[in-house]
Amino acid sequence: MHSWKNALLYIFGIGISNLGNWIYLVAINLLVLHMTGSPAAVAGLFIIRPLATLLTNSWAGSIIDRANKRRLMIITDVIRGALIALIPFMSSVWGIYGIMFLINVAGSFFGPTSMTYVTKLIPAEERKRFNAWSSFTTSGAVLLGPAVSGLLIAYTDIRVSIVINAVSFLICALVIYFLPDVDGEEAAGSKREAMTMRMLLRDWAAVIDFGKAAKYFMLVYVLFQSATLLGFALDSQEATFIKQVLLLGDEDYGLLVSVAGAGYLAGSMAASLSVKRLSLRMFIGAGMLLSSIGYMIFYAASGLMTAVIGFIVFGFFSSYANAGYTTFFQNQVPVDLMGRFTSVTRLLEGMLQILFTLLLGFAADASSLQAVCLIGAGAAVLSSVMLLAVIYSPSKARYYETGPAAAANDA
Repeated sequence: MHSWKNALLYIFGIGISNLGNWIYLVAINLLVLHMTGSPAAVAGLFIIRPLATLLTNSWAGSIIDRANKRRLMIITDVIRGALIALIPFMSSVWGIYGIMFLINVAGSFFGPTSMTYVTKLIPAEERKRFNAWSSFTTSGAVLLGPAVSGLLIAYTDIRVSIVINAVSFLICALVIYFLPDVDGEEAAGSKREAMTMRMLLRDWAAVIDFGKAAKYFMLVYVLFQSATLLGFALDSQEATFIKQVLLLGDEDYGLLVSVAGAGYLAGSMAASLSVKRLSLRMFIGAGMLLSSIGYMIFYAASGLMTAVIGFIVFGFFSSYANAGYTTFFQNQVPVDLMGRFTSVTRLLEGMLQILFTLLLGFAADASSLQAVCLIGAGAAVLSSVMLLAVIYSPSKARYYETGPAAAANDA
C-alpha cells in the first residue's frame, strides 16, 4: 500500500510536468514565429533537442549511475524551471535557442534518471500496472495540454503559458522531494569518481558487455526500437501527407491529432484496467503490431474517415506497447547499469532517427509520398511480426513471467 502511495505521488508530479510541457510546446513555437516571422526559425526549435542529446548522452549515463537519483531529478527540474522562466525576458531568438539547448541538456539527465528511480521505487510485480497508469497521465497531458495552451494564448499572453511550464517543473521537483531516497546508504557510502575518458570508455565497455551477454533482451530491444524509429520517421511526413495526398485542411489536421491523442488516452485507460488479464508478452507484441498496422491504415487512406481509423488504432495500441516494453526493460536491465545503458542507446537511437527521417524525406521527394510511406509502414509491420514471433518463443516465457530476470544469463 505504501509503495502505491509513492507511485501515485510520482505519477502526479510527472503528470503536472508533462501537462506544462505540452502547454509550453504550443506557446514557444508561436513566440518564435511572432518574433521572427520565419518558419525556418520555428523549425530550428526541433533541431535543438536531438543536438543536445547527441552532445550529452555519451557521458550523462556515467554521472546518472553514480549520483543520488532523487537529488539529481530535483536539481534538473529546478534548473529547467529556472531556465524556462527566463525565456519571456529574451529579446533575441538566439537567446531562446541557447536557453532551450541548456533545458534539453538537463532533460537528457532527467529521463534516464527517472527510469532508474522508478525501477528502484516500484516492486517488479507492480511495474506493468504502474507503467500503464503513467502512460495514461502522459496521454492525458498530450490531449489536454495544447487545448489549455490555446485558451491561455487566446485570453492572456503567450508568455503566460511559458511561465506555467516553469512553475510545473518546480512543482514536480517539490513532489519528488517528498518521495523516498531509493539509493539510501548505497549512494551515501559510494566514492565519487572523477569524470575521465578512461571512465567513459569503461562505462561504454560495460554497456557493450551487457549487450553481448543479454542476447535475447537485445534482440527484443532492436526489433521494438526498429518499429518505433520507423514510426518516428513516418511522423515527419504526417502533415505533408494530410495536406498533399488527402487534400485536407488545417482544421482536419487538428482533428486527426486530437483523435490520436484520444485513442492513446483510451488505450492507456484500457491497459491500466487489463494489466491482470493480459500478459506482458501480449502488451509488447500485439501492442506494437497493431500500432504499426495503424500506420499502414493511415498511409493507405484516401479520405478523412480511413485516416481517423488509422490514428485511433495507432493511438490505442501504442499505449499497450509502450507500457509493456518499459516494464520489460526495467525487469531486464541491471539497475546499476540502467542510466548508462539508457543514455548510450538513446544516443544511438537519436542518430538512427535522424538518418531514417532524412532517408524517408529524400525518398518522398524523389517518388510518390504515399508509396514511400507505405513501404516505411510495411517495414514497421514486418519488424513487429518478427518481434511477436521472438516474444512468443516457448523457451523465452521466463523473461515475461518472472520478476527481474538475470538477463546476463542469456549468454
